[in-house]
Amino acid sequence: QVQLTESGGGLVQTGGSLTLSCTASGRTRSSYAMGWFRQAPGKEREFVATISWDGDFAYYVDAVKGRFTLSRDGAKNTMQLQMNNLNAEDTAVYYCTTSPEARDYALGTAEYWGQGTQVTVAS
Repeated sequence: QVQLTESGGGLVQTGGSLTLSCTASGRTRSSYAMGWFRQAPGKEREFVATISWDGDFAYYVDAVKGRFTLSRDGAKNTMQLQMNNLNAEDTAVYYCTTSPEARDYALGTAEYWGQGTQVTVAS
């Protein structure tokens, strides 16, 4: 099994910044793609961003492009999501994910999920 542990969520004012971190352990592989999803209260789960196994390619949903930056350290099996200029629509539980198949993210899913970390943006 693969275990994913998120950290870094919290409460921030509109326009502020947060960095989410995720550490993968267990039967993970550095060749796996990684990414984030989020789910706001009363809304469906939404894909946020994904990064390739080597960190050379990242893809973002339009709503966060230019504000969020994804990075990873393959040697440490860690991933970070730098979130800037946050607004109320970013309020959600953010889930760290990883998947052996990068195409899973194009399908709006992933194989392994963390427990989630709450991000709340106060206006």
